[in-house]
Amino acid sequence: MEYTIQTTVTGEFDDIVEATNAALTDEGFGVLCDIDIQATLKEKLGEEFRQYRILGACNPPLAYEGLTEEIELGALLPCNVIVYETDDGDIVVSAVDPEQLVGIADNDALDSIATEVTERFDRVLAAVRDEFDPASEA
Repeated sequence: MEYTIQTTVTGEFDDIVEATNAALTDEGFGVLCDIDIQATLKEKLGEEFRQYRILGACNPPLAYEGLTEEIELGALLPCNVIVYETDDGDIVVSAVDPEQLVGIADNDALDSIATEVTERFDRVLAAVRDEFDPASEA
């Protein structure tokens, strides 16, 4: 089962994280948390790991609307966007598929919210892709 939507680009990892943050902001999301998995695993376990960041993204009006319809939805928030380096040196930007995520709640009132978040995440991924691989416009 597919549970993310994603794009793959080439460029400097930190630049791509910055561009992803900017694209999220442009779509009305704030990044509530930014978890550096590589640094955390090094610090906590002494293990080496690829560059990998988890960005916890939230659009307050859409979160409010969703929580109004389904109070337990908070267990699924914020929506995570990950940026990681592949073995080939490419960078993947991947977002949770909101339609899959809210499908867990089995509440039809959330469908339009999930569609709205999906459309915004699609634009975020397109903005990052267009900035780093403009010839690959899909």
